[in-house]
Amino acid sequence: MSFSLQRPRWVPVLAWLLAAFFVFGAVGNLLAPPDIAESYRRWGYPDWFHVVTGVLELAAAGLLAWRRARPVGAGLAATVMGAAVLTVLLHRDWGHLPPPLTVLALSVLAGWGALRSGRA
Repeated sequence: MSFSLQRPRWVPVLAWLLAAFFVFGAVGNLLAPPDIAESYRRWGYPDWFHVVTGVLELAAAGLLAWRRARPVGAGLAATVMGAAVLTVLLHRDWGHLPPPLTVLALSVLAGWGALRSGRA
């Protein structure tokens, strides 16, 4: 696989990897085991907010997987991860910062690549 700015062949691979990540995250948020529910409480979110997050993550995953909607999916994914980054920054929960920051950057990269290729 070569890296090309003209036709980024890595965009579909990255989009599918992100989609898988968001499906996994959505399942965790929708089921909300005690550690996830406790994190939401500690951050000051209402008890039902994990469901909103899970639904948005599922939507992002579906849109990332759909070639024509990939830029929108990447935008939604970046928005969800941006909110996660802001949450952990505001609460100085540094241990939770690397994953959402990394996925935010990858979502922006996937969106840029999808828009650049016009057919990702």
